[in-house]
Amino acid sequence: MRDDIATLRRILSECRTLAVVGLSAQWHRPSHFAAKYMLEHGYRVVPVNPRYEEVLGQRCYPSLEAIPHPVDLVDVFRAEADVPPIARSAVAIGARCLWQQLGVRSAEADRIATEAGLDSVADRCVKIEHARLFGGLHWAGVNTGVISARRLR
Repeated sequence: MRDDIATLRRILSECRTLAVVGLSAQWHRPSHFAAKYMLEHGYRVVPVNPRYEEVLGQRCYPSLEAIPHPVDLVDVFRAEADVPPIARSAVAIGARCLWQQLGVRSAEADRIATEAGLDSVADRCVKIEHARLFGGLHWAGVNTGVISARRLR
């Protein structure tokens, strides 16, 4: 797994279509928050969750294999034990990167992805990394657009 700044910047610059496996329609779930942020920053987000027809205004698919168009990055919001089969599916559909979200670090999935030539990132959040590397993050976690040393009243 490579997660140096240059690699993360390259991945997030080149991979513009993200399949989000485990994307929830519930606004307060981390997957929803991260996917909404990426949509708002010009990425194409493809929800993958058999429970829903649509999430965030995007058609939802039951599996990676059901997506009828190319996917660059597979972003996984699932338990670690669920990731190896998802990695195999990512390879099968021709994705370029397997991204395991915060708290998820499957060595087996990483091996599957890297042996097939995919980039592999684990235990990181696409939203946090995008904001950190492309200027959308400050101490409160959002970009207010205001830089000031003065306390707000």
